[in-house]
Amino acid sequence: MVDQLQGTWKSMSCENFEEYMEELGIGRLSRKLGCLAKPTVIISTNGDVTTIKTKSIFKNSEISFKLGEEFEETAPDGHKTKGTVTLNNDSLMQVQDWDGKETTIMRKLVDGKMVVKSTVNNVTCTRTYERV
Repeated sequence: MVDQLQGTWKSMSCENFEEYMEELGIGRLSRKLGCLAKPTVIISTNGDVTTIKTKSIFKNSEISFKLGEEFEETAPDGHKTKGTVTLNNDSLMQVQDWDGKETTIMRKLVDGKMVVKSTVNNVTCTRTYERV
């Protein structure tokens, strides 16, 4: 599954992102800027380590992990989380925990596009990317 997601992906569409960021407690200005960003995502593997880089005109982030092993990351808004990424059926499932909150980020290949669903509480954002 990770192999199918490897490559460079460019944002095509974004639904409910501002509401998702508001639920995370992100300030209004950062939410507005975040909605304008059209990020590029680069997914690669080196042995059993997967790296996901997200680049936009506003913010860049990078995580590296081994499937099933907990890792620390700094989210784009600056908060520190503990995360785990696993394979769940045909999806790459990331869970982030911090300050009693939990976010799930599901990455899946659908009709040749990468669909990313991010959920916190009952708010879900869907971003769709096309391969570059």
